[in-house]
Amino acid sequence: MATAAADGANLVTRLLDATNAHDLERLVDCFTEGYVNHTPAHPARGFTGRDQVRRNWARIFASVPDLAARVLATAPAPDGIWTEWEMSGRRPDGTDHLMRGVIIFEIDTQEHRARAARFFLEPVDHEQLDADTAVREILAGP
Repeated sequence: MATAAADGANLVTRLLDATNAHDLERLVDCFTEGYVNHTPAHPARGFTGRDQVRRNWARIFASVPDLAARVLATAPAPDGIWTEWEMSGRRPDGTDHLMRGVIIFEIDTQEHRARAARFFLEPVDHEQLDADTAVREILAGP
């Protein structure tokens, strides 16, 4: 019987390989048809379904043609796997693309795919704000 931890490790390998190969169909195949993406820091960005996964990644691959992903760390979770990612590349206009963060996957052990994720991957902020200034700006609001 498959376990969420074993399936999670396998999923991360498949997802990383598909991302670095820019293989859209293999990447989309890592997710269940009813996949749910929760984006706690940006709730309106959450979505359900493989079709949105396909649209997002088609755009990412087109917008960052040399995209490279790395998994920096993983840890098993009761129903899946915690992962820390870095994705980098260069956009067609020459600007750098760099995202880092955590994705916590819930695994469907029957399908061996991600059924849900809590997505915390964000563009790296290159502002030179120290901690005091950043906290002050966050608390000041819009």
